[in-house]
Amino acid sequence: MKNVAVLGATGLVGETVIAILEQRNFPVQELYLFASGRSEGETRVFKDREIPITTDCNDFADNVDVVFGCLDASLTREVIPLFKDKAVVIDNSNAFRMEPEVPLIVPEVNPEKTKEHAGLIANPNCSTIQMVVALYPLYKRSRIRRIFVATYQSVSGAGRGAVNELQIEYEYLGMKQTIEKFDDRIFLHPIGNNLIPQIGGFDEQGYTSEEMKMVNETRKIFDDQDIMVTATCVRIPIEVSHSEVISVEFENSITPEDAMDILKEAPGVKMFSGMDKYPMPFHTSGRDEVYVGRIRKDLVFDNGLCLWVVADNVRKGAALNAVQIAELLLT
Repeated sequence: MKNVAVLGATGLVGETVIAILEQRNFPVQELYLFASGRSEGETRVFKDREIPITTDCNDFADNVDVVFGCLDASLTREVIPLFKDKAVVIDNSNAFRMEPEVPLIVPEVNPEKTKEHAGLIANPNCSTIQMVVALYPLYKRSRIRRIFVATYQSVSGAGRGAVNELQIEYEYLGMKQTIEKFDDRIFLHPIGNNLIPQIGGFDEQGYTSEEMKMVNETRKIFDDQDIMVTATCVRIPIEVSHSEVISVEFENSITPEDAMDILKEAPGVKMFSGMDKYPMPFHTSGRDEVYVGRIRKDLVFDNGLCLWVVADNVRKGAALNAVQIAELLLT
């Protein structure tokens, strides 16, 4: 049995971590929940118990074995030192993902890396997780040379406030009113009935931080710095689940039929077969698997395939992946 803490317990990811710990019967002895002062006095239910939200990590910093970090990167950097040498932190922010000494883990891909932690493990970006879960079984058949990916990412990737913003905008649109500009707008532009081809800030090359996460994290997770990756990440007006179009070039040919057979047996993957059968976000909301469909020969690469990949970004893209990492620590 473990004493467990969830940091950011009232956010979308934090609440989902709590639910998944219960659903998967993780051996929790005591559960500690931390959130900002805005949540003071609130509780969350875990196994029929009301667990109070605390606003001071020092209240439990010496008493926990496993910590799930569901805070933004800046707050994460402040809080994590409290648990140094006391617990294993599984952090969902991007604060430490590219630190060489911090393992970046997707359990279906590199579970052995859990043995290399020094008290801190990083959870990858949501869009990276679903891509590598789908590609790694194929990578084991033939090394990947290049990946071209375009993502269509739900607003929940930007948190609860973004979901609320989308709902409010659709209310205005439903009444045929102009979308008002919010004082605390999450997105730079209206998202209702719109697409925003920017997630994160731009670098000097014109790539966004979300796009470069997919580049750098994929190489680290596969432990292959020679894979060429380019990404375009787009925010779309749905609440949950990210979708991706992936074109991938292999060193050796893999037929679409072989790829389907491989992925049908792959851990964490649900394969849709048939030209008119393909996964969509409504299939994946609340589900644990990474869904794959529309596998076909790429018309540009000689040894290429195109795939359509969909997953619940809050579950597999964040909370579930973190809990799966914690489960590996128990073995």
